[in-house]
Amino acid sequence: MLQSDIIEECKQNNRKAQLQLYSQYCDGMYCVAKRFVKDANDAEDVVQEAFIKAFSKLHQYKAEVTFGIWLKRIVVNKSIDFLKSKKQRLVALEEVHLKVIDAEDNDKWLVDDAITLNDVKKAINELPEKYQYVVMLYLIEGYDHQEISEILGVSEVASRTQLYRGKLLLQERLTLSNYGTGH
Repeated sequence: MLQSDIIEECKQNNRKAQLQLYSQYCDGMYCVAKRFVKDANDAEDVVQEAFIKAFSKLHQYKAEVTFGIWLKRIVVNKSIDFLKSKKQRLVALEEVHLKVIDAEDNDKWLVDDAITLNDVKKAINELPEKYQYVVMLYLIEGYDHQEISEILGVSEVASRTQLYRGKLLLQERLTLSNYGTGH
């Protein structure tokens, strides 16, 4: 059965098709939620809530983007909602190895080779919450500023500004943690 056929069946509340779609995407969406939410059980809850919302809003899915991208946006939104409600900190970078962090094509900065993945994770976790969200969504999840503005309910200008400031703080924290005195 084609993906579009499965989705159409899901729109008709076909439980078998819903289970098939769930099985196809649950592991990947769990990984997305886990990057935001620390606890494995909480990440599972976020994914469950995201699927419930996705199935209830499936009539709004118009195939302008792939189903996976549409669902991922729901999972990210649910993760952020969960974190806001619990006032928990974001978990950064589970399996991503960063040597270059770039925000724009012309705006690259290198992370010193001595800086470890744990240093980067710690530095992102120490960022103010409003910067954490934008840094995670842009650098880790790969969203652009238009998408971030929709997800967080801020303007694109605010997204760019928060990313810029978050990157500066992140770079400063990584430099300070590495050298102890800064530049």
